[in-house]
Amino acid sequence: MSNILVTRSSMPDYSEYCEEIKKLWDSHWLTNMGIEHKTLQYELEKYLDCPHVVLYTNGHLALENVIAAMQFKPGSEVVTTPFTFASTTHAIVRNGLVPIFCDVNDYDYTIDVDKIEALITDKTVAIVPVHVYGNICDVERIQSIADKHNLKVIYDAAHAFAVKYKGVSSANFGDASMFSFHATKVFNTIEGGAVCFKDDTLVSIMNDMKNFGIRGPERVVFVGGNAKMNEFQAAMGICNLRHLDDEITKRKKVMERYRQHLENTEGIKLCKERDNVESNYAYFPVVFDGYKYSRNVVFERLAEKGIGARKYFYPITNSFECYVDYPTAGVEKTPVAAYLADRVLTLPMYADLELSDVDRICDIIKR
Repeated sequence: MSNILVTRSSMPDYSEYCEEIKKLWDSHWLTNMGIEHKTLQYELEKYLDCPHVVLYTNGHLALENVIAAMQFKPGSEVVTTPFTFASTTHAIVRNGLVPIFCDVNDYDYTIDVDKIEALITDKTVAIVPVHVYGNICDVERIQSIADKHNLKVIYDAAHAFAVKYKGVSSANFGDASMFSFHATKVFNTIEGGAVCFKDDTLVSIMNDMKNFGIRGPERVVFVGGNAKMNEFQAAMGICNLRHLDDEITKRKKVMERYRQHLENTEGIKLCKERDNVESNYAYFPVVFDGYKYSRNVVFERLAEKGIGARKYFYPITNSFECYVDYPTAGVEKTPVAAYLADRVLTLPMYADLELSDVDRICDIIKR
């Protein structure tokens, strides 16, 4: 039997992509916000029902730049979660800010809103919550807390593209939302990302930050960097967006098959499905909580059979060597996140995963 990867990138037909990029051979316009870039931006604003989408070469630079765009005083504090990829915390710290780690809840693994306010001080300027595995944070309570304390809310929405809560796109919560379009995501532009927001005044600064602050051939108004999405990335996004809804439908069938096998298995805990949420079925996390085998043993047994799974997120970011001296570092400060990180495994999940392969994966786990 062939190996099964933990994920596999969605791609359009070869001929479709070739047709999309054919015009680039005519124009020789390969980067610097050409026709493909502009088309993708327009299509995403429609798809996400969001006033402003600024495209980036990757999600990390998108997040780092939108935090910088808020112009927080260096040394200010940002409440965030350690149950995330390294990028989230790095983007905060690389802006000269101090991450204050808040624990997560034990049912959908997003930031525990009951613990946020206790971490807010006179130095706090923002909350950076993370939508995890496609699970949406409690956006209503987070916004209420932010309004009460006059804080900005910037969502790391890398996992939440195309997710809706009460009919509203995840792009429209908080002051801004960052999406990753990495090859492993539900929607990809090979590598890429975007920031979505409503504030008109952010448009020019976000574009300045990603393009050296250049406003014209002889005018530079801002000390910006280079984080532009190129035309080949944008073309892949245009093609993939055409098929995204079908891809999500296929992912849902994979998720349903996993749940049929594992939902009532003693010692295996699955994420609770939220009411009023249209999911993207980005990941399928399983927590081995009192199961007959540990997470690590299951991981190894699957690997022996050529099946890739991922300890995701592990380790949590407040255990990283580079953060040991930060005020809320240390896994003992976030016990739920630490508990989950030691027990969670994301199983293979992608649109074209055969249901028979899901059966085989679950059979190995249950045996």
